[in-house]
Amino acid sequence: MYMSDVMTCNVITIPSTTSLAEARRIMDAHRLRRLPVVDRGKLVGIVTREALDRAGPSQLKSFSIHDITRILNKVTVKKVMGKDLVKVSPDATVEEAVTLAQEKKVGSLLVVDNNRLVGIATTNDFFYKILNPILGVGKPGARLVVRNCHGAQDIEKIVATINKLSLDVATIFMLPIPEREAHSFVIHLSSDDSANLIAELRLLGFTVERRAR
Repeated sequence: MYMSDVMTCNVITIPSTTSLAEARRIMDAHRLRRLPVVDRGKLVGIVTREALDRAGPSQLKSFSIHDITRILNKVTVKKVMGKDLVKVSPDATVEEAVTLAQEKKVGSLLVVDNNRLVGIATTNDFFYKILNPILGVGKPGARLVVRNCHGAQDIEKIVATINKLSLDVATIFMLPIPEREAHSFVIHLSSDDSANLIAELRLLGFTVERRAR
């Protein structure tokens, strides 16, 4: 999967001349936590809700309400925007992008193609578009965890049993458990009927648990 598959297109951007007050209004209206700053088609920075909070009324306690309002409408995001941008290309793999985001300790990545902002990917994009489908979050059915699954031969036995019972699988994956030096094989069945599969797998010597979805 590539960043072009998970990024949010049609990114809402603002110019660096935008006031702090207007940037806050735009964020509130669209429920955003960050806004890329683009001047004449060029990405020049990013402003976050946290940056606006730091520049907001809590930092202006000695001023009157009138003065605070005037300052927030006068000061532009150019004064508070971040310029150390973490960028990826749309053809970067999701694995590369997640590694970069973790290394840089950021919650969003700006997707740039030929020096032009074409998208943005946030932690929510990775959760909703990748992790949730893999885990089967929000899908109906039954989730089973096979505890003592050791490699391809065991996986083959499990899949063969699923096929023998003509069960439909929504998602299936191997989950490493480092502290136990083991792996769990997770099966999310499309239907709630899991009793026969549990019984068959236990006869084969597997430890099987039904887990909450």
